Amino acid sequence: MIAEIARLGHRDRRNLSVAVTNRGKQPSLAQLRAFAAVAEHLHFRDAAAGIGMSQPALSGAVSALEEALGVQLLERTTRKVLLSPAGERLAVRARAVLEAVGALMDEAEAVRAPFTGVLRLGVIPTVAPYLLPTVLKLVHERYPELDLQVHEEQTSSLLEGLGAGRLDLLLLAVPLGVPGVTELPLFDEDFVLVTPEDHWLGGRQDIPREALRELHLLLLDEGHCLRDQALDICREAGRTEGAPVTTTAAGLATLVQLVAGGLGVTLLPRTAVDVETGRAGRLQTGWFADPAPSRRIALAMRSGAARGGEFEEFAQGPAGGDARTAGAGRAL
Repeated sequence: MIAEIARLGHRDRRNLSVAVTNRGKQPSLAQLRAFAAVAEHLHFRDAAAGIGMSQPALSGAVSALEEALGVQLLERTTRKVLLSPAGERLAVRARAVLEAVGALMDEAEAVRAPFTGVLRLGVIPTVAPYLLPTVLKLVHERYPELDLQVHEEQTSSLLEGLGAGRLDLLLLAVPLGVPGVTELPLFDEDFVLVTPEDHWLGGRQDIPREALRELHLLLLDEGHCLRDQALDICREAGRTEGAPVTTTAAGLATLVQLVAGGLGVTLLPRTAVDVETGRAGRLQTGWFADPAPSRRIALAMRSGAARGGEFEEFAQGPAGGDARTAGAGRAL
């Protein structure tokens, strides 16, 4: 290799040295922008004016680009500027790079704007049918640039998706008690007792929690957080482990139909009462004496999420208020 280099002429050795030296150099955007302007105007003064740069600075940037690339891009004469064959080819590449950078900056600006781009929202099944109409209406009216994508899943699946980055924000019942997850409370809502129309508790406004001790209670299947919340309420009321609990429903609609058929009673969150009881006849609702059993609805996000400020504004602003109104919930 050394012998081969020694046989090279002075000019060839110099070109080889420049190529090796420049291999680690990278052209700057300013150099590419200057070259693209010259390639467009074929005139240094016009090119400099076109990009708001002084003519000496423009000439220096093009020379620096030629040095970094190790090729001659321009043929300079006293009257005009021409692109060299290499300049013809590389001008196309330079324009493509500058266009790509421009697109990158436009995308970054769009991302910086609040309530734009894609928002992947996870919602539990016992909230989705009752609050989503209000949430979707809010998004369409107030955040038209937001691409809201809704995923209805049980709590455990939603938390897995949030941690893995598959979901951005959750709408569900809390507390979760999960490290790395920040809860943004929206409102509290009472539970209502739904009974067959001839049940002795139907229509009452002052049902004591202790009444839950002996009732034939219908609950959702395992995995629904509403089932766990209802069982917690029953335990707080002093319900014994042996009291009858029938678990046969995968959703609240089926649960209410079973109640209408006289198979037992159930607990519904306030947000679900109008929708679910309106689908079935032969039902009554009963209200608990204060303090009524309740659950808390919140948004949940990854702690330190890049869009955390946006999500907090969403929870504290119109979204939280509209959701609370839709569910007749109590303000926090």
